[in-house]
Amino acid sequence: MKLALFDVDGTLSDSQAHILAAMTQAFAGEALPVPAKEKVLAIVGLSLPVAIAQLAPEHDARTQAALVEAYKQSYFTGRAASPAPLYPGARECCLRLAAREEMLLGMATGKSRRGVEALIAHHGLEGLFVTRQVADDNPSKPHPGMVLSALSEAGVEPRDAVMIGDTTYDIEMGRAAGVAVLGVSWGYHPVADLRAAGAPRIVDSFEELEMAVLEILA
Repeated sequence: MKLALFDVDGTLSDSQAHILAAMTQAFAGEALPVPAKEKVLAIVGLSLPVAIAQLAPEHDARTQAALVEAYKQSYFTGRAASPAPLYPGARECCLRLAAREEMLLGMATGKSRRGVEALIAHHGLEGLFVTRQVADDNPSKPHPGMVLSALSEAGVEPRDAVMIGDTTYDIEMGRAAGVAVLGVSWGYHPVADLRAAGAPRIVDSFEELEMAVLEILA
């Protein structure tokens, strides 16, 4: 069997607006300067406590914990009001890949399990992803733990898997776990950074992504 392992935010789901709004509310609620958009998008993919620590390194653990909780609440409220959309072609690509007899799909994301399950339910993706590795159960990217856990759960060897993502954390995580890596150009980290992190191939559409996955795992 083969395993195509997807990041979520910035790869499958265009959650930028939700992330920026929640981070703005979290920092403003603590009467702290709101980080610039570029800084916020740079930490997408990291587990939330790690991301907050990078955005607010000058603040103590108590303040950082308050920011984490404020972000969670704001994001949950925003998601409930208007769930983040999938990128055009994402659902169809996943359906086609999952329909292949030899192909398994998985997720490796800095999102919470609650967030992942809500996204799957809203977009009708139930049954597509045999393994869903989330921040609740694993070290933050770029630690290889999420990928290694996914391989173990799916019963797939590293040589038969590819990690697909939009950030340097995804690329570094996949390489550290010994799987192939594939970058996407439509997410939150610049293409040049993905190449510098070791992505040998970067795709510009889900049609190209599907072909690349099949070639890589042939």
